[in-house]
Amino acid sequence: MLQDKVAIITGASRGIGFATALKFLENGAKVAVLGKGEEGVKDAVEEIKKINANYEVVGYAPELHKFEEVREVFKKVKEQFGKIDILINNAGISSSTPLEKYTEEEYDNISDLNIKGIFVCSKEALPYLKETKGTIINTSSMVSLHGQPSGVMYPASKFAVNGMTKSLARELAPLGIRVNAVAPGIIETDMVKSLPKEMIEPLIKTIPLGRIGKPEDIANAFLYLASDMASYVTGEILSVDGAARS
Repeated sequence: MLQDKVAIITGASRGIGFATALKFLENGAKVAVLGKGEEGVKDAVEEIKKINANYEVVGYAPELHKFEEVREVFKKVKEQFGKIDILINNAGISSSTPLEKYTEEEYDNISDLNIKGIFVCSKEALPYLKETKGTIINTSSMVSLHGQPSGVMYPASKFAVNGMTKSLARELAPLGIRVNAVAPGIIETDMVKSLPKEMIEPLIKTIPLGRIGKPEDIANAFLYLASDMASYVTGEILSVDGAARS
């Protein structure tokens, strides 16, 4: 579905991003894995190569809210693979801190990665995506639609992701660039796996489909939106949450 396409995926050294990198490689893409820390990125690339030594994959660890670092990495990806077709803005951090305990540092960390990181990467990818009439897909969240009881800056940042998605879809459509987002529900990431059974089971009961999502469920949504099957889809926030929307 993505034969010979070139994708940059942020937050791809583990979890949803890693599953998406694998899914894209399985479908013929060449992938740049971006993650936090050189060691984590190196391990992710090595793990991918163990699965299939022929996969065309590279790894980088820029600070995503810093224009210069992102610009340099995107330039290297273009030099390596010849073009850039797809940008997946997946990197992000969550929060459950009550408002009265929020620190300025936590606010800045969430804002820098979840909001500014997407802005920076989208801006720096634009010259390349104009050439290929490519696509941008952002990771939103179910809390971007409903909020959450604590940790206000996480849902606030995802509301911002939705706003950027819908606005950039309208701005970039005349250039042939599509912009969408995927809003995952409760997904079986490392963080969720570490929760005790007595916490997980009540969560499952709130999901009409009766199970927690897997990273591959989200990767499949990214695959669809990145492919030509979604050539007339832009400005959408695709919920992938088992109907857990209350």
